[in-house]
Amino acid sequence: MTVLHDRIEMADADANTEALDELFERLERMPVPEGFKVEIVGGYVFRAPQRDTHWTIIRRIVRALEDRFGMDVKAFSDVRIDFPGDENGFCPDVALLKDTAEKDDTGHWRHQDVEFVAEVISKGTAFNDYGPKKAAYAEAEVPLYLIADPYRGRCFIHSDPKDGTYTTETRVDFGTDLDLTGTVLDLVLATGAFPRD
Repeated sequence: MTVLHDRIEMADADANTEALDELFERLERMPVPEGFKVEIVGGYVFRAPQRDTHWTIIRRIVRALEDRFGMDVKAFSDVRIDFPGDENGFCPDVALLKDTAEKDDTGHWRHQDVEFVAEVISKGTAFNDYGPKKAAYAEAEVPLYLIADPYRGRCFIHSDPKDGTYTTETRVDFGTDLDLTGTVLDLVLATGAFPRD
């Protein structure tokens, strides 16, 4: 039974990757305005503008990762990673991969190698970050998921994924250092310079 179940899962994953590849190929041929991020969540295409507030927070998070792990850290922004669920081709604002991570046979990074994800809220797609993306990250057992919300001036840290959900949530207002020691990051993230919208 296990072999059959594993083969069915592999076939489903291959079909999902092929569908996402086709959708992304179509998107590459379409005119997407400069300064917009495009990703696929649950088979739906979402596009959100990259604002200076958004980028400033992303840059500060990436800089903290580089300060902690060095310039060769496998930290990416807006790079496609396919996550569990139906047609989930996410482009996280920040994704930290294991040092040993390698691309799969299709040339994509594997969600199994993601150790940390950060999403910075945009008004038009906030429901994705708080809803389906959070669920997919938990299902993928990403150990640490940070939501930085410049509209609320608050960070939400989700950790300890179990059975497809995060069991721990911590809220910290911008301006308060975020103690992530004892996690996969093992650092203190300063949020004092995170801008608000």
